[in-house]
Amino acid sequence: MGQMTVALYISSLRKGGAERVAANLADHLHHRGYQVILVTTHKLEEEYPIAPGIKREISEPDAAELRKGRIGNFLTRFRKLRGIWKRYQPDVILSFIGKNNLMAVMTSFGLHIPAAVSVRSDPLREYYNGLLRFLAKTLFGAAAGVVLQTKESISFFPGYIRKKAVILKNPINPQFFRERYRGGREKTIVTVGRVDENKNHKMLVKAFAGIADEFPEYRLIIYGDGDKREELMKMAESLGLQDRVLLPGNISNVADAIYKTRVFVLSSNKEGMPNALIEAMVMGLTVISTDCPCGGPKELIDPGINGLLVPVGDEKILQENLHFVLNNLQKSDLMGENAKKTCEIYSSGKVLEEWENYLNLLAFSRK
Repeated sequence: MGQMTVALYISSLRKGGAERVAANLADHLHHRGYQVILVTTHKLEEEYPIAPGIKREISEPDAAELRKGRIGNFLTRFRKLRGIWKRYQPDVILSFIGKNNLMAVMTSFGLHIPAAVSVRSDPLREYYNGLLRFLAKTLFGAAAGVVLQTKESISFFPGYIRKKAVILKNPINPQFFRERYRGGREKTIVTVGRVDENKNHKMLVKAFAGIADEFPEYRLIIYGDGDKREELMKMAESLGLQDRVLLPGNISNVADAIYKTRVFVLSSNKEGMPNALIEAMVMGLTVISTDCPCGGPKELIDPGINGLLVPVGDEKILQENLHFVLNNLQKSDLMGENAKKTCEIYSSGKVLEEWENYLNLLAFSRK
C-alpha cells in the first residue's frame, strides 16, 4: 500500500470500546505497512498494548504550560496538537469521541490534511450540552468524513453532514471467534463494561434479586471497574446476595471468562454499537439487552430469534426475560446459536480492512 501516514487521535488507550478500536486499528495499519502516529491526550495505566513500531505522541501540555486561565490553556492545547499535525504531515487524521473530534477538525483546519471524526456513542450523550451540540453540527461540516455506529445516530446531524456520514462496524478481537461452547454451561449471568451510571448495573442487580430464590445455583458476575462498583457491592450485601453478585473488576481474559456462561446482559441507558454485546453474540451466548439509543442493540437483536430486548430502565421486563431464558434452556441455546451466526460479519480482519479502505479513500481525496 506504500508508506502512507495515518494519525489516530483519542484521549487515552485505557480499556474501553473506542480505545480498543483505536488500538486494533493502529496495529492493523502498522502491520500493513503504514506509518502510524497514535496521538493521545494522556498516557494512563492499564492501557491496551500497541506494537513497538507505532509512534506515540501525547498532546496534553506539561502542567507548567497550563497556568494561563481557561482560554489561555485552550490555546496552549490547540497549538500543541496543531504542531503535531504540522510536524508529521499525516495523509489523513482519524479522531475518536466527543471533544477530541471537535479539536481534530479545528486544529487541522487550513493544513490540507483530511480529518475524519468518529462518534462512538449516542451523539446526544457524546455532545451532552447545547454548546457542544452546536459545535458538532457546525464544525463537522469541515470534516472530511464522519464515522457513526448506527443508522439512528445519523438523524442527529443536519443534511450537509449526513451526506459525508458512513457507518463502519467495530472490529472485534479475534479471541472471541471460536467454536460455540456445547457442554454444560456455568450457572452464571454476566456483563462486561465500565461500572458507571450509564451502564445501569443497579437495574441488573435488582432484576437478578427478583429471580435469585427460584434459581439458587445462579450467580451474577459484573466484569469491569468504575465509580459505582462500591455502591453495587453494598447493594448486593443489603439484598443478602453478597456471595452471588460478584464484581471482580477488570480482567485481561474476558473471552475465556464468559465463554461457558449462560446469559450475557447489557443494561445500559445509552450506547453506540456496543462491543461487549457483539463479543457475547460472537461467542454464541444467550443475550439480553436494553433497547437503548442510539439503536445499536436493536440493529443486532431480532427479539426471540437471537436474543431479547428490554425497554431502557425496565427492571420488571428484564427480570421476566431472565426468568424466561433460565427456565427455557433449549430456547436459550437456540438464540445463542443464532446470535453467533448474526455476528460472524464482525470478523476483525474484514472490518479493519473496511476502515483501512475508508482512510485510503479520504487520503486520496486530498491529492
